[in-house]
Amino acid sequence: MSKNANPLHADGRHRCRWCGTDPLYIAYHDEEWGVPERDDRALFEKLILDGFQAGLAWITILRKRDGFRRAFDGFEPEIIAGYGSDKVEALMQDAGIVRNRAKIEATIRSARAWLDIMDKGPGFSALLWGINGPTLDNRREAGAPPLVTSPVAQAMSKELKGRGFNFVGPTIVYAFMQAVGMVDDHDLTCHRHGAREFGGRR
Repeated sequence: MSKNANPLHADGRHRCRWCGTDPLYIAYHDEEWGVPERDDRALFEKLILDGFQAGLAWITILRKRDGFRRAFDGFEPEIIAGYGSDKVEALMQDAGIVRNRAKIEATIRSARAWLDIMDKGPGFSALLWGINGPTLDNRREAGAPPLVTSPVAQAMSKELKGRGFNFVGPTIVYAFMQAVGMVDDHDLTCHRHGAREFGGRR
């Protein structure tokens, strides 16, 4: 085991330092972060939530995720695309989400852009994974400086903006790519490194 290995948790496993000891964060790290996601709607939800995270800690969004799902009709783009001004005002009064008008309105525009991709092809998942290619393993050493963007993230950001998405800058897109398994940025000593699917263990 590397001398840079992350500290052991109570269950005897090494984890990426960022998840700390919060049970919600640990569960997210172990069960979701870095697991390849190819469902069109699930990818839409995650991209929108990463946009809402801008300027905030991810744990803030994670704690409100159920509230977001309720407020945004399960992140069904077909429903969100039809939101009008009354719905926007209702969302601005909803304490269960991050109440940011620009991000709420961007979500509506992004839902319409998602529908356009699904209608005209190639599909949201196919588009994003086509830009990314196979999962890239960055083989991160524990304690290495965090990665915040990449040439692929920049290309994906440009494509999404060109198709009408908002809050999809390269930094937001790279965080999204990490979360949905397009890159494996688990530390080498983390028990989830190299475990591409949920339940996999080193």
